[in-house]
Amino acid sequence: MIVRTLREIAGTERDVNWGNGQSRRFLLESDGMGFAFMETLILAGTDIFIQYKNHFEACYCIEGEGEIEDEDGNVHPIAPGTLYALDKHDPHFLRAHTDLTLISVFNPPIKGDEKHNLSGDETSSY
Repeated sequence: MIVRTLREIAGTERDVNWGNGQSRRFLLESDGMGFAFMETLILAGTDIFIQYKNHFEACYCIEGEGEIEDEDGNVHPIAPGTLYALDKHDPHFLRAHTDLTLISVFNPPIKGDEKHNLSGDETSSY
């Protein structure tokens, strides 16, 4: 059984500053669960392009407000109680109007050292 608390993760290698917030990585590939699970803080004012070419991701908002914009220009609001799933390796813009807290699941699981490429010229290293 795996039991972890946010307090235990804070300040460790599982508490990753990804440039526009903090990713608290509760479960990683090394945990052997077949998926990764994390709590991610996205800072207010964030407006980034993201695409995960090697992973599927589902996000559930527990705090804050923002939006995602898909490649067709459709904008979807994000607020507490909203889930979005990137089931086709969907390229998208993520915008945080306020600080956003998302619970995310990745399949296959991430290793834990992946970072977003925030330069805008490439997609993320996921």
